[in-house]
This record gives sequence, structure tokens and C-alpha cells, in this order.
Amino acid sequence: MKEYKEMKDNTEQQFRGVFGILPTPFLENGQLDEESLKNIVQFCLDAGAHGIVTPVNASEFTSLTDEERGQVIEISVTACGGAIPVVAGVAGSCEEHARYLTRRAVASGADALMAMPPYIRKCTPEEIIDYYRAIDECAEGLPVFIQNNMPPVGTVMTPGLMNQVIDACKNVTYIKEECQPAGHYMTEMFGLHNGKLKGIFGGMASKYIMDEFARGASGTMPACEVCDAHVQLWECLDNQDIRGARDIFNQMLPLLNLECMFGTAVYKEVLYQRGVIRTPVLRKCGNFPLDAYDRRELTQVLNDMRPLFRV
Repeated sequence: MKEYKEMKDNTEQQFRGVFGILPTPFLENGQLDEESLKNIVQFCLDAGAHGIVTPVNASEFTSLTDEERGQVIEISVTACGGAIPVVAGVAGSCEEHARYLTRRAVASGADALMAMPPYIRKCTPEEIIDYYRAIDECAEGLPVFIQNNMPPVGTVMTPGLMNQVIDACKNVTYIKEECQPAGHYMTEMFGLHNGKLKGIFGGMASKYIMDEFARGASGTMPACEVCDAHVQLWECLDNQDIRGARDIFNQMLPLLNLECMFGTAVYKEVLYQRGVIRTPVLRKCGNFPLDAYDRRELTQVLNDMRPLFRV
């Protein structure tokens, strides 16, 4: 794959493929583990990821300080070295907060930005449009993703509202769709947009990737713990090998089931078991920890998936 830094001046280039979300690694004392974060970036590069995303929901961003959010972006951009695009999460609690986070992400060298609407309180459609205008004004020309995420973190946006945001903002040209039914939202959005929309990515651990790709999704943004498997699945889809893609997807289903129950705890435990991070420590902010039975089941699931691992 041609290095992204060689293509950045091509404004017609479309983001496409598997953009792995980086969980935020912590030391035993709960502090940010910078070395493990660099290892996760390198893991994504070795796995063939087409882009990386951080800090967002799978990164435990709501448990990070603003300073830590900035650090995570800076470390990730440096570790990536321009090889693939880095999408920085800049969702804020209000316009002013999002402006601050956007300016810092831009200064850190991020290649694109992504934000949910204000995530602490529910906003009116007018407030949401103004919020994205605030991010757009600070984006310095970088592409901006709308992240349409279901509660408890996020406010569901209708396709009509997302279309209004895109019309109102120069740089808002992508969507990450993870509201249910995601495929229906995508199809409606594709029918509404006026040409400014460059692509829609799926989320939700790529559970619905087969349907989303068939509807025209340009990519997917799962947590990155099995990024190599996701990349192989995407390559099959891109090559119209639907049977091969479905076989890989079926192999991944037991892991997706565990992720539905435990989320970030599974992402981190997999990265820990694969030797990418030093600890699977979570910040105690609404996360369910794994017990010995869960870890035993997860280990068996990973053993069954081992033929899909490239790294």
C-alpha cells in the first residue's frame, strides 16, 4: 500500500478500509502506558490497518483527562509516522470544549477528526448543528466524521439531521454510523446526500459489516485487537470474495459475542494475551471486568482464531 503521507495532497482521495480504534493502555497504577500505546500503533501497522482512530469510546475517552486525550493523539501520530491516516476523536461536552480538543488535535498532526454530538446532555438539533459548525471552523481543512452513536454515550441523529450538518459544514464529509439498524441509516443517508458525503463507515465491532458493505459502506471502525482478521475480511469483500469474507466473519462471531457483553475489557485482554500491551488494566468507569471463567473462554476463542492472525 502506498504510504498515506505520499497521498495527503490528493483531496479526492477517499478514506477506505479498516480503521482500527486504539484502546488506551494503562499501567498497574492507572497511569497512561505510553510504550504500550506505541506498541498498539505498530501492531495496527503490522496488521495492515488502513487507518487508526483514537481516543473514542473503545479508548475509554470519557475516563481520560483533556491532557491525556491530547497526549494519546500526539503519541499515536508520532508512532504512525504518516504511514496511514490518524483520525482523532474530538467529541466535547459543549461547543467550547470541542473547539479546544479540535485545535489540539490539529496541532498534533491528526489527519482527520471525529466527534459525536455533546455526550453529557441531550441537545436540540439546532445546538448539534452549531456544535459541528464550531468543530468545522477549527478543523483547518481536515476531514470531519460525524459519529452517530447510541446511548448511553451519544445522541442518536437522524439521517435528515446528519444531512443538515453536512450542508452546514465545509469539512464534515464522513459518517461513522453505529445506531441500530445501521444499514437502514446508511441506505437512507446515501439517498439524501447532495454529493458532499465522501463515505460512511460502520462501527459496533464490525458486527454488521457484511450488510454494511453490500449497502456501500466505505470502511469499518472496530477496536483493533484483531485488526489483522478484520483486514483479511475487508480484503475479501473488496475482492468480491463474499464466501471467503463470510467464512472469516463466522470464525470471528464467538469473539464478537464476548465483546457485546464486556466491550473494552475484551479488547484489552486480547491485546494483553497477544503480547501487545503490558497490562489489561481498565479505569473503573462503568466497565465490567473479566473473571477467570471469562478469560478461559476468551483464550479458547483466540486459539480457534489463530489461523487469522498475521502479527
